[in-house]
Amino acid sequence: MTKTSGQPAGTRGAGTTKKSPPRARQRLPRAERQELVLAKAAEYFSEHGLNAQTRAIAQACGVSQRLLYSLFSSKEALIEEVYKREIAGLFNAIWFVRLKDRSVPLEARLIEFYRDYYESLLTRRWLRLFLYSSLGGLHMAPTYTDAVVTHALEIIVREAAHDAKLGLPETLDELTEVGWMLHGAVSHLAIRRHLYENSNTTPPERVIEMSVRAFLASLPAVLPAQQPV
Repeated sequence: MTKTSGQPAGTRGAGTTKKSPPRARQRLPRAERQELVLAKAAEYFSEHGLNAQTRAIAQACGVSQRLLYSLFSSKEALIEEVYKREIAGLFNAIWFVRLKDRSVPLEARLIEFYRDYYESLLTRRWLRLFLYSSLGGLHMAPTYTDAVVTHALEIIVREAAHDAKLGLPETLDELTEVGWMLHGAVSHLAIRRHLYENSNTTPPERVIEMSVRAFLASLPAVLPAQQPV
């Protein structure tokens, strides 16, 4: 008598599914992984400040603490890269060129610049990062102000003085303070809308137009008369 296995002939193995071996997890290129971590770190810092432990930062970024240190040598290095990407890196250098373009009326140049600046740079995340860095005693805010804002303000005041046929203050410090009259108004508009959650319904573009016109109208009161050549 022939011994069988208990399964009908031709059905051995029927109904079973051969499992495919698990796919190896695809590793992202280092630069791409750094970009993803930077984006998540910026969001985390903007909501929680810059004083978090690296373990919490790594968890928020979806990576291990070990991987975080392999991408950035220290927490300070990570913060520095966040600054370059999220604060300084958002300033568009073409704005400097457009501010100097005298083929366009000055008022139109200033309105265009500050509308772009407000919409693309003065976001809730940018403002919170900027303020947290100041409260944390870091150098993001003064570095950005010295490297970018001071240059923009110098251009604005020089162009405004030329347009109004007025002179310039004797020092660069005083010149930039004149520029802060306008820049500060637009910056505080962003703070009121994004951080204070001010309920004023006046469109930001309209407020920027009013601020630019008020600044230009005030120049004869704050700039010296043009010296005769």
